[in-house]
Amino acid sequence: MVPNTLCIVMVGLPARGKSTIARKLRENLSRDRISCRIFNNGQLRRRIRSQDTSRPEFYDPNNEVGVRLRERIALINLDRARRYLENGGQVAIIDATNVSLKRRRKVQSFLGEHPILFIECVNDDEEILEASIRHKTRLPEFQGLSAELAMESFKKRILYYNTIYNPLGEERDFIRLDSLNNRILQEEIVSDIPFYDRIRDFLVTDSVKNLFLIRHGETYFNLENRIGGDSSLTQKGKEQAEALARYFQKKRIPFIFTSKKKRTVETAEPIQRLQESCSIIPLEEFNEIDSGICECMSYEEIQQQMPDVYYARKQDKYNYVYPEGEGYVTMKSRVDRGIKKALFLSGGAENIMIVGHRAVNRMILSHFLYRRTEDVPYIYIPQDKFYHIVATQYKKLFQLKPYT
Repeated sequence: MVPNTLCIVMVGLPARGKSTIARKLRENLSRDRISCRIFNNGQLRRRIRSQDTSRPEFYDPNNEVGVRLRERIALINLDRARRYLENGGQVAIIDATNVSLKRRRKVQSFLGEHPILFIECVNDDEEILEASIRHKTRLPEFQGLSAELAMESFKKRILYYNTIYNPLGEERDFIRLDSLNNRILQEEIVSDIPFYDRIRDFLVTDSVKNLFLIRHGETYFNLENRIGGDSSLTQKGKEQAEALARYFQKKRIPFIFTSKKKRTVETAEPIQRLQESCSIIPLEEFNEIDSGICECMSYEEIQQQMPDVYYARKQDKYNYVYPEGEGYVTMKSRVDRGIKKALFLSGGAENIMIVGHRAVNRMILSHFLYRRTEDVPYIYIPQDKFYHIVATQYKKLFQLKPYT
């Protein structure tokens, strides 16, 4: 085997995060001055033959014309990857489905002189898959189709791939990765794989280049000091949203994640309008803390009508759980899941935004800041400033910035 070279072969059904993982590996390896290049079969296919490839029948294993073309594209990319490694490249990433044993054996026979690491991306979260597929159907190859037909076409494409899908297992060196939660499900490493410790570390680490964490604008409930509910923005709140939109107008924000509450969506909409291409994705995981029997009450009303609840919560704000509701401690798992979803769906975008609520944003900050639990319910979350967060293996940044 050729020393200090490596071929990483991505494996998995469409919309499972393979390209995001490939880009993440390339960026981090390149930062370590390891020469790395991605060889993406889909991009090459769209350059060679853009027409008709949106039709699901093109991916039918019984479609001989489609099979021949896809095999030719795979061989072109394998040849390019081999020549790259033979001419000074250190890591070549084959970004394709590679779901069949036949295809993986072809990769091994073609690149067998170099160490090969297979990485399979697994994710069966239906909500995430739906959102991921919807995003993929915005590619130019689907331009002639309605949104509904594009979704139907892509889902049928996945079904065709599923008929030939064999998960990793017999390969010599491989990782099966839960690509939503960055968790290794299975690992088999027999050979001496170059850069393996770095690669493994990258795979399991949450990374965000620029996260803009925003609390929704002022609401009618804010004026009355009421908690929870689904109040709309006041005029001042709408003005805050417009000010945010102007502030971020010159920054490309492809994704804004919100809760499913009106006040966060109403804050996000003006920002979206001033962006060239921006998706608002409401996630239930970012809903504000459920205050149970205290929902829609003011703190003064809780103190007067339910003093036992008021003083018990005051004693241990993080661990207290509202009767028939939640507490910070029980929110943690769902907010962490929301963060994972946002990072997955953003596909490694340079800038992403979350418009949330006071308690939820405290939990998001604590996810990256690692605050002591007893301090989390007191993190400062204003409505006239936002947090800029960078969290990579090379840089940690937390800034509180005004937008007016």
